[in-house]
Amino acid sequence: MQQPSVSIIIPNYNHARYLKQRIESVLQQDYANYELILLDDASRDDSKAIMETYRQHPRVSCVLYNPENSGSPFKQWKKGIDLAKGTYVWIAESDDYAENQFLSTTVPLMEKYKDAVFCFTGSIRVNEEGKQLPTDYDRWGRKQRAHECGYGVFDGQQYIVRNLYWRSYVYNASGVLFRREAACSVDMSPCFPMRCSGDWLFWTKMASQGRVIEVYKKLNRSRCHASSTSLHERQTGKSIEEDMAVVKWMEGHMQGIGEYRKMLRRGVFYKKIKRLKTDKATQEGLFKNLRQELGGSWGAYAIERISRYLSMCLPFWPSERNDRL
Repeated sequence: MQQPSVSIIIPNYNHARYLKQRIESVLQQDYANYELILLDDASRDDSKAIMETYRQHPRVSCVLYNPENSGSPFKQWKKGIDLAKGTYVWIAESDDYAENQFLSTTVPLMEKYKDAVFCFTGSIRVNEEGKQLPTDYDRWGRKQRAHECGYGVFDGQQYIVRNLYWRSYVYNASGVLFRREAACSVDMSPCFPMRCSGDWLFWTKMASQGRVIEVYKKLNRSRCHASSTSLHERQTGKSIEEDMAVVKWMEGHMQGIGEYRKMLRRGVFYKKIKRLKTDKATQEGLFKNLRQELGGSWGAYAIERISRYLSMCLPFWPSERNDRL
């Protein structure tokens, strides 16, 4: 039988150092039916020279260079999705790399569950030199490890309310295979000005259209840089403002979140602002934004703290950790 087609998009900006490893990890996949789309966002390093060596490769369907930087990785995502011809899309970030079994694991699951909009795997975090870091962003606990088949399938609406409402568990695009048809129906324009939370909003909008598959295997290598734009935005509090916008979107479009969950979520925001190492004016501005956008208060913070401590002893007690599917 003909394998379903996959469009693999590699959006690159100044990652010449990692680009060959990224492309080779795609070409070495033990899955046959795919096209490779190479996009460069006006890099200032040797990225173009590396991409040109692959232009004539039979798997490469497109090589495009932006004359000027787009200012947003999500504009590159959108460009790649518009160019894609496959049933499925994999945005393989240019500084990451993957196990050979990434596609052969995720594609059959997407074929098995036709109403699933995306399937994502675990990731190992590595530094700029490729050395494994101790931080585990997957946070798999007993619930996840209880799936004997090695994966879980969840209703997308519930996945948003119980999981994505609290944090972007889908934290790295390189670990996700998604359905192109579903992505084409997502309005990505609100993501374009975001520097940190645009992917969180995108995956949330995707999940609202169907089921979500989690694969409890680490088939992706996600690169962490010592200095990055997202790190700077987190330190200045800009990422918190973007997170508020994403949560506000969920509350305006999802049913079943509930008032107590909303109160706890505001308490989480209050805690983050309170602990942010920044100047007083910035902190006060974030508190003001929280009150205006979501109605957060010190009382919500106090309830969130109490709930967190109680949840450590009482697994049924409502909290961010206990809520996760």
